[in-house]
Amino acid sequence: MTEDPIVEEIRRYRAQHAAKYGHDLDRICEALRERQAKSSRRVVKLNPRLLLSKTGS
Repeated sequence: MTEDPIVEEIRRYRAQHAAKYGHDLDRICEALRERQAKSSRRVVKLNPRLLLSKTGS
């Protein structure tokens, strides 16, 4: 399999980011929530949609 330099860069960044927070998912999520709260970007939250059940003809 051919190595993709973009995929390798993303994996390297992800590993560095996880290591920064001790690979603790709770700490990573909290840091992302804090970053989101400080951002001036608008966050869109959509309500869940109900799935219609499939019925046979």
